[in-house]
Amino acid sequence: MTGKVKMVQTPAKPETETLLLELPKTMKLYVTPEQFTALAECNRELHLERTAKGELIVNPPTGWRTGKRNWSISGELYIWWRNADEPGEAFDSSTAFILPNGATRAPDACWISQESWDALTDEQKGTFANICPDFVVELRSQSDTLKSLQEKMQEYMDNGAKLGWLIDPQNRTVEVYRVGLTVEILSNPAELSGEEILPGFVLDLCRVWG
Repeated sequence: MTGKVKMVQTPAKPETETLLLELPKTMKLYVTPEQFTALAECNRELHLERTAKGELIVNPPTGWRTGKRNWSISGELYIWWRNADEPGEAFDSSTAFILPNGATRAPDACWISQESWDALTDEQKGTFANICPDFVVELRSQSDTLKSLQEKMQEYMDNGAKLGWLIDPQNRTVEVYRVGLTVEILSNPAELSGEEILPGFVLDLCRVWG
């Protein structure tokens, strides 16, 4: 099987030329941080990520079920953020961050404390802020493997995240990641608490499971 990747060439002339490349799934494509930024700017309709080793990950647009579920999660996080005493900065799935290990990742929803955000220089904020969010959410879609998302969640924790949720609607489970603790697996929970990281934030999972 092959996947289609739209490649952008930058020749001597100022215009760009778009080509359609058939890329076998067994072949990995590696890009530099600068090349990744250029690709992201030219392919805003795609959900792009880059591993710490430089491998380009191309995720197509989600289906309506995943989009609806992710909207519910981001919406609940926004409502909490809007009313919080110390809101910090919240982001949706369209936002990518450069982690300390060099990977560029885009959680489905995330939050960064005001203290952590204010500590960044203007250069560090850049196009993709050089920071790992304090709180991250990954929502499993039909095309996601559980293993790949578990590895991604562990990467967040290894790079500075304090709390993470891996929400799996297929099995109605949630894996809760906390610093220095074993991953907790919840079966069909009705809600999730932001604990001391996001005081007062409670995610109602009815719309996610529905």
